[in-house]
Amino acid sequence: MDKMNHSSAEAEAETIEPLRYLSKGEVAAIETELLKDYRFGQQQLTEIWGQACAHAITKAYPLSSLSKKQPTVLVICGPDQNGSIGLVCARHLRIFEYEPTIYHPKRSSHSLHQDFTVQCEKMDIPFLSYLPTEVQLINDAYNVVIDAMLGPEADCANIKEPYSGILSTLKQIKVPIASVDVPSGWDVEEPSQDGINPEVLISLTAPKKCAMSFSGKHYLAGRFLPYDIQKKYELNLPDYPGTDCLIEL
Repeated sequence: MDKMNHSSAEAEAETIEPLRYLSKGEVAAIETELLKDYRFGQQQLTEIWGQACAHAITKAYPLSSLSKKQPTVLVICGPDQNGSIGLVCARHLRIFEYEPTIYHPKRSSHSLHQDFTVQCEKMDIPFLSYLPTEVQLINDAYNVVIDAMLGPEADCANIKEPYSGILSTLKQIKVPIASVDVPSGWDVEEPSQDGINPEVLISLTAPKKCAMSFSGKHYLAGRFLPYDIQKKYELNLPDYPGTDCLIEL
């Protein structure tokens, strides 16, 4: 009996399909289904993703492991969805007793984005008025930089200021970078040859094609995804441990 069970377990292991990496079109299609067919709200999704990002930071960089006296984290937010996720991430990091600072050079006029900004301000999270171009100032001040600038929807071939300048600075810093969903400046479907080099990548919903050759610490936050969507897109998501909202790939 034991031998039979062992054989069936082996057969099951052999039939496990590999994790699916998404194209830009699939990313947009899944999000549209979540919003329209499954009636998720944009604020709800952003909160789920931002909180999961904060959890990933606590796993990759526990408070006890930080080299600086203060648990400082710099969160760089863009004007679109990734920026909103960064704002939520910063708020949860504050709750987890980190000391986030936000750099948000172009604030969105979208009411949701403004709501998340106010929530951070009400928690006394400081906002930088400019990003130091002196790289050593960033190295000295922060333990980690969270890249929440340009998400899957960004046109990586046409990155304008201030983000092109920020990316130039990030390429020079010694502080580890953790990127949200897609490292800023990377094409969603192809690994970057000369972009920033994050130490940590936090994929949202399912990993993107550009992450296939990512060699750093890679977390996935997609446990909330309805099973029918997982099945439709053949995502083959891994089993999440316990009650965790994310898993290290």
